[in-house]
Parts: sequence; C-alpha cells; structure tokens
Amino acid sequence: MPSGALPPKKASPYVANVNRNKARQMSPRSVVLGALGVIGTLWMLFRLFGSSSTPKSAPKSVPGMGGSAYAKTVIVTVLDEKADADGPIADFVKQNRIDYAKKHGYATFFPSANNYTIKHGSSSWAKVPALRHAMTLFPEATYFFNLDPHTLIMNPTLSIETHILAKQRLESLMVTDVPIVPPDSVIKTFAGLKGDRVDFVITQDREGLSEKSFIIRNGDWAHFFLDAWFDPLYRTYNFQRAERHALEHIVQWHGTILAKLALVPQNIMNSYHEKQATAANDNGIYKPGDFIVNFGDCNQKAKGRNCENEMRPYYARSVQADL
Repeated sequence: MPSGALPPKKASPYVANVNRNKARQMSPRSVVLGALGVIGTLWMLFRLFGSSSTPKSAPKSVPGMGGSAYAKTVIVTVLDEKADADGPIADFVKQNRIDYAKKHGYATFFPSANNYTIKHGSSSWAKVPALRHAMTLFPEATYFFNLDPHTLIMNPTLSIETHILAKQRLESLMVTDVPIVPPDSVIKTFAGLKGDRVDFVITQDREGLSEKSFIIRNGDWAHFFLDAWFDPLYRTYNFQRAERHALEHIVQWHGTILAKLALVPQNIMNSYHEKQATAANDNGIYKPGDFIVNFGDCNQKAKGRNCENEMRPYYARSVQADL
C-alpha cells in the first residue's frame, strides 16, 4: 500500500496517562504525604517494638500496694487473716517491711490470701499467684522478695543488692554441689553458676528448701517458673508440705529451674528463731546482726506457740536498729 494511504499516527492515550501519573507522583504534596507516611510507620514500629525505661502509664494502685510503682525491688508478704486471726501481727509486720523499703527505695505489696482462689491445696499456696500479681503491678521491677508473714527484717541497714545479689557477692555466697533435699538427694546444686545468670535465690534448712524467704528476678523465666510451681497437678498431689515439697519436686526434675537457682547460707536471709532450732542448719539460728528472723509455724497453739508474743519483742529490736 502506498505510504500516503496510511492513516496518520495518533498519540497513545496511555502515554498521556503515564505522564500525568509521573507528574502526580512528583508533586510537592505527594512528597510531603509520602514522607509523613514513612515517619508515621517508623513511629508505630518504635512504639510496638522499641524499649522504654518506663511503662506508658503507672500501674493502678490496689490495696496493699505501697512505694513507687517504678521501684526496682518489691517486697511481697501475703497476709492470712484466718491463720493469724487471734494475733494482731499484721500491723507491725507491715510496718517492718514499709520502714525497710523506704530506707532503700523499695516498694511493698501486702495482698490477702483471700484474694486468690486456691481450688486445690491450702491457703499457703497463695504466695505463688501473689508474686505473679505483683509482677503485673510492678512490671518495671527487677527483683521480688517474698517474705513470709512470720518473718521480720532485723538488720534494716542491709540492702538485698549489696548483701546478696551483687554478682561477686552472690558468687561468694552460693552453696554448690550439695543435695537439694538433704542428706542424700542425688540432685545437687550446680557448681560454676555465674551470679548474673541466677534468677532464683533461696536457702535450705535441715529438711530441704525453705520457701519462707526467697528472691526471684522478674522476666519470662520467672513467669514460667511460677506457673509451673502453681500447676494444678502439684496442688492436687497431696504433698505433705504442700508448696514446699512441690518446689523441691520441680527443682529436682526440671533442669531449666535448677540451672537458675542459687542456694545461699541460711543466716544470709532466713535465720530461724530458737524455737525452730531443730530444723535449722548449723549456721541457721538467729543471732544479732542477721538480716532476717523466721518464726516458722508460730501460730500453732497446739504446740504452745503464739506469733504475737514471739514476734513483738523482735519487732521492737528491729525498730531500735533502724534509729
């Protein structure tokens, strides 16, 4: 066909559209909006995954919660009104912890055992959910110090960091290669454990681990450990000493727990009152200057004991030591 017979070329409408799209993409408005979008995305990612030294808002205050919500150490004592119904010990037990906490910048938490529904087992199990509860109220805390209501802090000058938890100090204290349950348990405490790898610090008496006084480091491992300890299987197993024997069981059968445990001498944080002498280790009887005195089962009237009568004179001494 002669070239003059070809129809004239027409500009493609798609080219114009592409050009218009390019112009639209390069407009100042688009650049600004795109930049804002990138900044917004980065901000969202930072908020979701970035770390922060403080939570977005302070935890809500609940009964029994004292001290700064951002304290790095929290003392937890579960009060059992039923067990101590005849002895008004709660007031001076709480004051003992509060005075000590103020001195060192710690916080306190005094939940009631009645706050927790223990479907299986005695109220003594309440310390375990109470610690989980404390971790939700003080999410920024590093350490939680469980103290039984039948114990008193006798040397308030000692901080738990310098007295126990500092890496070199803890490594010098750790009792290694000894049976978890004396005298002949085949499972023994680890040797060579580094202080900064420890998440659980506890003492031992002649019978085994003493759960009346222990320190746990906040974190995923602590959540796992407390959940494992509180498992319904153990609460329904009818251990003779309830949560104490359950603790010994999981420490011996779960290497992931034993590998985080540091055993320290009894007089470091759990000295026994003289009426508990038969259960105490050689270094475990309270003497002046010790950090803690533990009165054990002082609420057993059948054995002629009375918590208020035994504890109040020691509380008076602890107040004098704080002056």
